[in-house]
Amino acid sequence: MKTISVVIPCFNEEENVVPISEAVIEIFNKELPDYDYEIIFIDNDSQDKTRELLRELCGKNPKIKAIFNAKNFGQFKSPYYGLLQVTGDCGILVAADFQDPVEMIPKFVKEWEKGYKIVSGIKTSSKENKIMYFLRTCYYKMIKKLSDVEQIEHFTGFGLYDKKFIQVLRDLDDPTPFLRGIVAELGYRRKDIPYEQPKRKAGKSSNNFYRLYDAAMLSITSYTKAGLRLATFFGCICSFTSMAIAIIYLVLKLIYWDRFIAGTAPILIGMFVLGSIQLFFIGLLGEYILTINSRVMKRPLVVEEERINFEKDKNSDGE
Repeated sequence: MKTISVVIPCFNEEENVVPISEAVIEIFNKELPDYDYEIIFIDNDSQDKTRELLRELCGKNPKIKAIFNAKNFGQFKSPYYGLLQVTGDCGILVAADFQDPVEMIPKFVKEWEKGYKIVSGIKTSSKENKIMYFLRTCYYKMIKKLSDVEQIEHFTGFGLYDKKFIQVLRDLDDPTPFLRGIVAELGYRRKDIPYEQPKRKAGKSSNNFYRLYDAAMLSITSYTKAGLRLATFFGCICSFTSMAIAIIYLVLKLIYWDRFIAGTAPILIGMFVLGSIQLFFIGLLGEYILTINSRVMKRPLVVEEERINFEKDKNSDGE
């Protein structure tokens, strides 16, 4: 009997962890009775009753496992690390807030049995804020045009991953992983299944402007050269333009010494424009350097504080 591992990252999801576990188990009992399962919750240092509820779930069902991180390691590292801990024939990554419909699991498994090593859920619409959905759409289209690697629009990581691909993730040993980009760059033959993203069932999203910005910059600095190339080309254009203007001003001043008054306005405007351009591209360059620095330091993905229902405890330092 094949085993399917369901990985559920969570952070302050006390209202959702019990319902999501019950929903996943019901799916397996009713629609996937020929498969065994394990559910792995990886908690990113929740401050509510999430861990208490997870301990109760693990105590009642040995197929439910839990990993408690020592602190919050971010929205990318924790789910990625949880995916590396699966022991089944495939792993399915599902959000704890029900925005990834558990009803999609049988569809994923069906395509997996056809031979696809990766089955990804693609949002075709969403019941979330329409403005946010529009902004996400613009962002995905921009990244798709700028990136040298094929990018998957409206893919959040929700999907099924065969154990062979999960082994690729383990061998990759990336301290700053961006799963969405890795799937597009290194993934096997993939099947995309559309779905409508529902609203959160309960609780409040921990996403804010900083987290969304962090996600955007990670994908830009990891999979595009456009920012650095733009800085180079724009710098060259500004340099030639500045030199041309300087020569023109010099010639006019020499020819019309008494009548041509340059004034301070062009100087100030030029200084402010060029200064703002320099600051923008220095900041963009800093984002690239920050990403490089994170990878060079080779910090662990997460540091575990506790794990429950795992037969063999691994080193708590993570990997």
